[in-house]
Amino acid sequence: MRKKIWTSIVGTAMALLALFMVRPAAAHHAFGSEFDANAPVLLKGKIVKIEWVNPHTWIHVEITKPDGTKEVWMVEGGSPNTLLRRGANKNSFPEGTEIVVDGYQARDHSEKRANARNVTFADGRKLFLGSLGTGAPDADSFPNGKVNNPSTNK
Repeated sequence: MRKKIWTSIVGTAMALLALFMVRPAAAHHAFGSEFDANAPVLLKGKIVKIEWVNPHTWIHVEITKPDGTKEVWMVEGGSPNTLLRRGANKNSFPEGTEIVVDGYQARDHSEKRANARNVTFADGRKLFLGSLGTGAPDADSFPNGKVNNPSTNK
């Protein structure tokens, strides 16, 4: 009887441990679950906000459309830790900085959201913001010829 209770307690503890270990992995998403690899975008504009939070950084970019109206896109980047290892920090993205982002639009094309591959600064510096191994297209395979550019309606 005592052995049966002990086995039950150990089994329950192991099941709970496994549940807590799997939970963080389940909270993260694959690229394809939220973004469309067939909808590349090129966003040119000014940074209006940076969110340096886990699990992803978010850069809010204000673009000007051909008719003069402005819209703000939320651009997802890698985790703060990943970007720190690449030499960037929160201060690398001051508000008002002109940038060009190449990335991929959200699956829901009505949303002004994208997953960044690269950010290019006005001085020519380029920073890879994407996450590796999430199912996203390779950083070097960005299709320059078939890009939706909301700034030019192309």
